Amino acid sequence: MHLNTAKCNAVCLVATLVDHDVYSRPEIQEQFEALFRQFDPSTSFQFFKSFRRVRINFTDVLAAAEARVKLHKSDFNGKEMRLYFAQSVHIGSPRLEPPKPDKQFLISPPSSPPVGWEPSPDAKPVINYDLLRAVSKLGPGEQYELHTGTTNTPSVIVHVCEDEVSDDEEEMEGGRRARPKIIQTRRPDFVPSVKQ
Repeated sequence: MHLNTAKCNAVCLVATLVDHDVYSRPEIQEQFEALFRQFDPSTSFQFFKSFRRVRINFTDVLAAAEARVKLHKSDFNGKEMRLYFAQSVHIGSPRLEPPKPDKQFLISPPSSPPVGWEPSPDAKPVINYDLLRAVSKLGPGEQYELHTGTTNTPSVIVHVCEDEVSDDEEEMEGGRRARPKIIQTRRPDFVPSVKQ
């Protein structure tokens, strides 16, 4: 988006006030408005209490400039008042623009790949034959040191677990291990808790 704040609105002034009475008490507001109405009788005011600002809208550019020159950094109700010309802010264009068509295919999946697109080649797998050979030589209960430890690094040792085979699993049925039998849990005896 394009943000442009360079233009000044010469018809509007913004006053910064520290005095809170201007926003709550009508008689103080009338005194404040009288300061600016001497330059332009048809001046309108907008009080923004949360921002501690007052927008003063003049009908004449020269009246706004004269008020700014004479009242800037002047004393009002015991507090210093500063005046600034309001800036008009223009953000982008007045209507919503469609996106640029150069990367429009990324918004939704295209029906066919864009012109010049090629698939990336798959990476070749890395096979460490030394590690495979060393692991294949290991038997149950043995260990193999992959990395020797130093004073700064620990050693890496692979321990191969032993197979624990029960007597029931050693029995074979037709060249296959027999399925383990599921033992049913006995139902507890029924004991009525309330006698009738």
